[in-house]
Amino acid sequence: MSDSNLDVKFVSKSRYKTYKGTVGKGKKNRLKRRIHTTYFLQKLVTDVTEFKGTNSKKLYLSPIMDLCNG
Repeated sequence: MSDSNLDVKFVSKSRYKTYKGTVGKGKKNRLKRRIHTTYFLQKLVTDVTEFKGTNSKKLYLSPIMDLCNG
């Protein structure tokens, strides 16, 4: 490749960087492993997931799950 004057350029992907700001206090565990219920909308849980979208935008997914029927 050097005889043909061809150069190869490698583009390294950036590694995942965690948030390095201040960390707040966690919330109290109100369920205390009692996750089963017979009433709808009594116990709802969620989790937030971050995705890298188009044009380097951040997208967030936050599904809500009812523990009555899973």
